[in-house]
Amino acid sequence: MIKLHKAITTVMGLGYAPVAPGTFGTMGAFLFCYGLLHFQGAHTYNPLLVVLSVFLTMIGIYSTDQVTPEWGDDPGKVVVDEFVGYLITLIAVPFSLKNLIIAFVLFRFFDILKPLGIRYLDKNLKGGTGVMLDDVLAGIYACVVLHAWIWLEPQLIG
Repeated sequence: MIKLHKAITTVMGLGYAPVAPGTFGTMGAFLFCYGLLHFQGAHTYNPLLVVLSVFLTMIGIYSTDQVTPEWGDDPGKVVVDEFVGYLITLIAVPFSLKNLIIAFVLFRFFDILKPLGIRYLDKNLKGGTGVMLDDVLAGIYACVVLHAWIWLEPQLIG
């Protein structure tokens, strides 16, 4: 069973990247969403992202709690949090390659710098909850900024 939790938390091994595993986890989500863009088309609101975000957050918390006794608190190998954070960034955003790239940059910005309470969650919540929720909040902030940007610059939709 621990192998399943490791597969989930590393997003099928992306977390084992020797450098910048969080970026690799986000790239996995980018490629997943890019696939959705081509298979489902450019829908403005994709309920699949909401369902996946909630489901993967719950699974991510549980699986992270299972691997932390072996890997320690907030191990770099755990990248399911980045995967979820990126999905959250794209909720109700029109799918286009341009928006996927902007979402990637915005999410990584909030995830790495951890402003506006993200660092507080990262430092004060322990276990799987802390690992997941700081990236959930980073995804929410990135989503809000991306929506504001699209509203101010409507040509970003294309």
